[in-house]
Amino acid sequence: MISPTEKRRFAKAERWPSVMGRLLGEEWDVIAEGHPGRTSVLDDPVDGSHKNGFRALHAILESHRPIDLTILMLGTNDLKVRFALSAHDISLCIRRLVVEIQNSDTGLNGQAPRVLIAAPTNVIETGIFVEMFAGAAQKSVALTNKLRDLAISQQVDFIDLNEFATVDPVDGIHLDVVGQAAVGVAMATAVAELIF
Repeated sequence: MISPTEKRRFAKAERWPSVMGRLLGEEWDVIAEGHPGRTSVLDDPVDGSHKNGFRALHAILESHRPIDLTILMLGTNDLKVRFALSAHDISLCIRRLVVEIQNSDTGLNGQAPRVLIAAPTNVIETGIFVEMFAGAAQKSVALTNKLRDLAISQQVDFIDLNEFATVDPVDGIHLDVVGQAAVGVAMATAVAELIF
């Protein structure tokens, strides 16, 4: 059973989408659709099928249309031992989401929104999640490269968040408040460059 402290989230203002939104300014509408424990396309046998990002994707896209840009920052939870996926397989799962977005009409003028793949910060095997993510450190490094290749093949944008932040060594998975801020700044810069 997960303790309440393990389920704690940062205050909304401290999370990277809020940081990004403040930096971009009031004329931007940054919509955060993050979900703790979300996988790319996998039903989680422990935490439930509602963690499957594919199941939520179309409802998210349609409820927020028209969308200029969709940011996909997924893959970390797919590294869990219970899924036994390689970095290559995880990138194929994320490709499925990219293709769905590219085939949607939820962007401006009934077109598809632009896509930005964000490679999550690499996992380190330490702390309370060490058994859940055994073997994930090496795979997360490989995943970054696979996601870069995916962005090229699908002709979408890419950002490697490892250039800006690292995970909190307390649990080896999540960003701390400093990392949240750093990612928010990096995302704001990248998005402003993409849209203008």
